Amino acid sequence: MESERGLSASTMLRYGNTARRFLAEQAVTDGQFTPDSLTGADLNAFLLRECARVSAGSAKGRVAELRSLMRFLHLQGVTPMKLGGAVPPVGGWRFASVPPTMAAGDVQRLLDHTPRHGTVGVRDYAILMLVARLGLRSIEVARLLLDDIDWRCGEIVVRGKGRREDRLPLPADVGEALVTYLTGPRPRLDARHVFLTCKAPHSPIRADLVGDVVERACRRAGTLKVGPHRLRHALAADMLRHGAGLTAIGQVLRHQDLATTALYAKVDFTALRAVAQPWPGTEAA
Repeated sequence: MESERGLSASTMLRYGNTARRFLAEQAVTDGQFTPDSLTGADLNAFLLRECARVSAGSAKGRVAELRSLMRFLHLQGVTPMKLGGAVPPVGGWRFASVPPTMAAGDVQRLLDHTPRHGTVGVRDYAILMLVARLGLRSIEVARLLLDDIDWRCGEIVVRGKGRREDRLPLPADVGEALVTYLTGPRPRLDARHVFLTCKAPHSPIRADLVGDVVERACRRAGTLKVGPHRLRHALAADMLRHGAGLTAIGQVLRHQDLATTALYAKVDFTALRAVAQPWPGTEAA
C-alpha cells in the first residue's frame, strides 16, 4: 500500500484494522483460522453489521478495504476464489444532497472569537486561518513544515493525499498569523513541523487536533458545532458567490476530479433560480 499506492500511515492503519476485524469474525471456525473457506455470504454478513453502525461514507470505505483484502488473499494463494468481486457496493449517491456549508459571516465569527494571545490562542488562530482562507484539510495542516513556506515568493506548499504536493498563494493575513505564531509562542525545538503541541513533551500536532481547534472556536462564538471540513465547504461556496469558476475552486481545494468540485454548484441557489424552469402545470413565480 505504501510503495505501490502511496497511502498514508493512517489509511494503512484503517485498512489493517478492517482486515483484522473481518478475519477474526468471519474466518475463524471452532477456534481455527480457516480463511480458505470464506464465501460471499461471509462478506455480506460482515458488511451488513458494519452498515448498521457507521455512516454511508464509512461503509463505502469498508467496501474498498474489504475488496483490497480479498484481492491480496487470492494473489497470495490463501483463498481459492476471487472474492473481491463478491463485495457488494453501498448505496449512496454522490450528488443526492447539497454539501453542508456555513455563511461567510459565521466563519468570520469563529476567527473573531479566537484569542490572539497566549501560546494556545496564537497557534489556534493560525490553524483556523489556514483552514478558513486556504481550505486546508486537517492532515495537511498537521503535515505543514517550516520549509513549505516560501516567504520570498509568498507561497505555501501543501502536502495532500497520495503524496501530492501543490503550491498555493499565501494571503497576507494568513502569513501574518503564521509569523505571529512562529516568532512568538511556538516552542523552540528542532522539529521542522510548523505546528507543535503546547504542553510538554512538545511534538508535532496530530490531525485530530485541528478538529478540536474548530470545536473550541464554535463554543466561543456560540455557533453550531462544525468540523474543519465545513470551513472548506464554506470557502468553496464563498468563492462561488463571488464569481469564481469551478476550475478555480477545484485548484484551490486541490481536487483531482472536476466532478468533485461540481458538487458545489448546488449551493449557489441564486444562480440556480435564474436557470430553473417552472414546474409543469404551474405559473412561473
